[in-house]
Amino acid sequence: MKTQTSATNRDAGAGPRAQLVAVPEDRDGQRLDNFLASRLKGVPKSLIYRICRSGEVRVNGGRAKPDRRLAVGDQVRIPPVRVAERGEAAPPPERQMSRVEASIIHEDREFLVIDKPAGVASHGGSGVSFGAIELLRAARPRDTLELAHRLDRDTSGVLVLTRKRSALTALQAAIREGRVEKRYLALIEGALPKARLTVDAPLKKSVLQGGERMVRVDPDGKESRSRFSELQRYPGASLVEVALETGRTHQIRVHAQHLGHPLAGDEKYGDREFNREMRDKGLKRLFLHAARFEFALGERSYSFSAPLAPELAAALDAISG
Repeated sequence: MKTQTSATNRDAGAGPRAQLVAVPEDRDGQRLDNFLASRLKGVPKSLIYRICRSGEVRVNGGRAKPDRRLAVGDQVRIPPVRVAERGEAAPPPERQMSRVEASIIHEDREFLVIDKPAGVASHGGSGVSFGAIELLRAARPRDTLELAHRLDRDTSGVLVLTRKRSALTALQAAIREGRVEKRYLALIEGALPKARLTVDAPLKKSVLQGGERMVRVDPDGKESRSRFSELQRYPGASLVEVALETGRTHQIRVHAQHLGHPLAGDEKYGDREFNREMRDKGLKRLFLHAARFEFALGERSYSFSAPLAPELAAALDAISG
């Protein structure tokens, strides 16, 4: 008679065993992927996403996505994970670490803020070995750094990291409750129908067969609101400020497309001819910049800002002439 070997039996054997970890109070509200990263030191984010997708990671006995928010007392099953057999993973290139360290615009006991360059992901994964968080952790091994929010890889500007768990939970609560002011600068095709308008259009995220994320306006999507304000008109384009009331994936890009005024340099949601015209003017990237990030925690207020990236300022000079 054949005997089946289950995952539980394998865990109980002589090899490494899965752990069942209760979420402590200081991790309440943390994303599952970040919780796993704190327990699986040295394991790349790409592997963490893989074990979540495969179902090896369980929360209270069920499958869970990497972005699930954990609650105190949740039981997280963490499978045995083998890190590369040839020793520790290679550290990030010194040039990449230096570039991100040079982008720091503020630091205190609770926060570290960078002016993230375009082309640098917020975190590793999906074919990216090192994002801003991994580079800064490598450069500052004594710090306990966590991402408070994220920016798309092609978006430059203010990215806030925390140095204390209490600061992370407080800021993430402020983000969820809509008490954070986030303002972006974007170059759109054409001109808005009026100087100020609000886009209130629900967004739904999907993943294509190749793993690419796509977002579209859909009545079954999540509530999403963006406030657009015209700052300057140019021939065939306008510089706008966008204030976010919600923070959905690709929100500004999809809302701009929904308006019929897509962002310059947006290869996913933009207009091909407009992008070509902007490339001819020297724009080689998405024109989207996180300019300001403001919030208050208790009696203390914070306001972080980053000037328009030099390559974007140069593009404006080119189209104004």
